[in-house]
Amino acid sequence: MNYLSTRSNTTPRRFCDILLEGLAPDGGLYLPEHYPQVNSTTLDHWRRLYVQHGYAALAFEILSLFVDDIPAADLKALCEKTYTPEVFGTPEIAPLKKLHEGFYLEALSNGPTLAFKDMAMQLLGNLFEYELARRGEQLNILGATSGDTGSAAEYAMRGKQGIRVFMLSPHGRMSAFQQAQMFSLQDANIHNIAIEGVFDDCQDIVKAVSNDLDFKRQYKIGTVNSINWARLLAQVVYYFAGYFQATSSNDEQVDFTVPSGNFGNVCAGHVARQMGLPIDKLVVATNENDVLDEFFRTGVYRVRGSADTHETSSPSMDISKASNFERFVFDMLGRDAARTRHLFAEVLPREGRFDLSSELETYREGPRTRWMSGSSTHADRVNVIRVVDERYGVVIDPHTADAYGVARKCAGHNPMIVLETALPIKFAATIREALGRDPDRPARFDGIEDLPRRVQVLPADVDRVKVLIAQECD
Repeated sequence: MNYLSTRSNTTPRRFCDILLEGLAPDGGLYLPEHYPQVNSTTLDHWRRLYVQHGYAALAFEILSLFVDDIPAADLKALCEKTYTPEVFGTPEIAPLKKLHEGFYLEALSNGPTLAFKDMAMQLLGNLFEYELARRGEQLNILGATSGDTGSAAEYAMRGKQGIRVFMLSPHGRMSAFQQAQMFSLQDANIHNIAIEGVFDDCQDIVKAVSNDLDFKRQYKIGTVNSINWARLLAQVVYYFAGYFQATSSNDEQVDFTVPSGNFGNVCAGHVARQMGLPIDKLVVATNENDVLDEFFRTGVYRVRGSADTHETSSPSMDISKASNFERFVFDMLGRDAARTRHLFAEVLPREGRFDLSSELETYREGPRTRWMSGSSTHADRVNVIRVVDERYGVVIDPHTADAYGVARKCAGHNPMIVLETALPIKFAATIREALGRDPDRPARFDGIEDLPRRVQVLPADVDRVKVLIAQECD
């Protein structure tokens, strides 16, 4: 399997090359040359395998279709090392919880940092360590987080041989628990950098550093954000797992509703559907930062500046430039790399928007292309949290509440699976507002907000970040 950039189709790469590289040299994102196709026979086999042998076995089968430069025995061992009850707190790894008839919650937040990002990041940490040891190399990971990616990456990479992590986050814009999870880590290979700005400023810095090819090569810069294909690929697995749990045969279709900020989570669902998983609707749920909802309603992609990016009670979705959206546009445009490059490298920086309304209308008429969307307000989130608790005895976090509220409006005759984002303790203030009580807190996180912190605050300046990286690496 070779991989191509969304902005160029002239330099195919192998999986382990793009694993360590992250963003392509031309500024594009990597995708496989083609999506492997899964037929009913394969789905039957995977369903039996998942029931009999569990999540790790399913992950190996799916990853094997995309990864052919790691020996099968090694890839299988990496999956088995990653997806264990000890790491994820339950043998099912991603269990489905029935809320009411035809409506399910897929629990993705049982990992070390209590967020769905652990599902991919734990595997990514093991893949990085494996490949770096095989090459005898080191890697400096540069990432940006709006809340959960940072802690998931740092917990996955802490203590790993040959790896340093430099994680950018928007200063003061994450929840108190999210900040404590990251900043309390004292591991020498973990470096937290709070940027005076919003998440999009952090993400812009990561892209700018990655686009400085000389600096990137000198300091061996890689990424763990969902711009890294390996992370998105790992997320494809839980769509299959959710489908197998919600259905009894492969003749059935399901819908998924996904809380969306950077478009990585729902992009994994797009990949699963393109492979042949019987997904009817993919529903994109946003908060007040509704760039993606606006696109799927109008066909216009209009990014916002820092001043127009709202600070909300579902902060991990306070994003107005969705990096992974480029992968979807590339596919929607028939994998036209030249046009994708023109839109994202020229039109968007110049005009702040582009209009694909006619292309979206045509695309939706094809197979495997049904999309819906919706957005939520703070009042919506609080109400949904209260209603779900009262009716089903389940406490959900604000991002999952965004998704549940939108899912209710978009539900049809198919089973609807809502992807959970995080455990409620990460957003205790909103839960207290909705329910009048604190959410449950795992014992291992007692007192985390009071621990000493290790973090540096910097302005939103690419050069200042580069200087810090150079100082730590030289």
